Order: sequence, then structure tokens, then C-alpha cells
Amino acid sequence: MTALLETARLILRPATAADRDDLFALEQDPEVMRFINGGAPTPLGGGDGTESFLMPRGGEEGVWSAAEKPSATFIGWFSLQARAGGHERTAELGYRLHRTAWGRGLGSEGAAALIAAGFGQLGFDRIIATTMAVNHASRRVMEKAGLVYVRTVHKDWPDPLPGSEHGDVEYGLARQAWIQTSR
Repeated sequence: MTALLETARLILRPATAADRDDLFALEQDPEVMRFINGGAPTPLGGGDGTESFLMPRGGEEGVWSAAEKPSATFIGWFSLQARAGGHERTAELGYRLHRTAWGRGLGSEGAAALIAAGFGQLGFDRIIATTMAVNHASRRVMEKAGLVYVRTVHKDWPDPLPGSEHGDVEYGLARQAWIQTSR
């Protein structure tokens, strides 16, 4: 894993157990969780007795804690995690930010940095991200970070969230397309 990523306004570093309180507090905000689980607070553990990334055992592979420069204030987290299956090395991009960071371009800035690291240092062939079709802000982050719309998928959820009837969208980018656009 890349040890540290810096952008013009952010420092991203691998999440550690010391980030637990910040990660947990972020997951308690109903607006942050609205398109994830309908706004319910996330339990500290995995809910089934297992540890989650909120209780890392020394760090969760592929999860970066994000701090704003120069104050080093925690603003959220980003993730880039390998997906199983297929012949391509594919990673899934994710992120969650404090509301104070919304609308300032920090999400797309951090996402773009992880995409560059994913293709550059980490050797992925493809990077994807998904969200609810009605989550226009997250879709905009994906687009500004360079990902392009791939498809809409309709899933049968046992407890559907408002807006889930419109489906989930997938955005993606192949390494070759990234190389061509980053020249």
C-alpha cells in the first residue's frame, strides 16, 4: 500500500487504530450515511461480532484517512480495495466525508489521487465506483475524478432505501484510458 498521498489540499495516509474515533464519529452522521444505510448510525463493531474498519487491527488494507492541509483536520476517508474475480486487476473506489468538506472539491481531489496511485503504484487495470442513482453529489465526485458512467443496475434489496427504485450506478475507468487522459 502507498504510505502517503498528498494533493494540493489533502493528506491521505493509511488508516490505523488511532483513527477509530474519527471514523466512528463520521459514521454517526445521518446525512453522511443517507445513501449507505438510510441514515442509521454504524455500530462500532461489524454488527455480527466481527471487527470492522471502525475498529482496525492496525489498519484496514486500502483505507486512507483524509486530513485537510495545513490544519491536519480529519475530513473523512477514502478507500481503494481490490475486487475478486475476473482476469483484470480491478479495484473499487469509495469515500465518505464530513459535511463540512462537501461541495468544496475535496472528494474529487482525494478520489483522483487514489485513482492515480491505483494505476501508477498499485498496478490496477480498472477502477470502479458505485452509488445510488439518486446520489447526484457522489456521481459528480466520480465524474470530476475522471470516472465515466458504465451502467445502472437494479437490485432487489430486502429493506430498500428511498430512491433505490432508480437503481445503483457504476462508474469506471481503465488504465489505458487514464494514461491517455493524464498526458
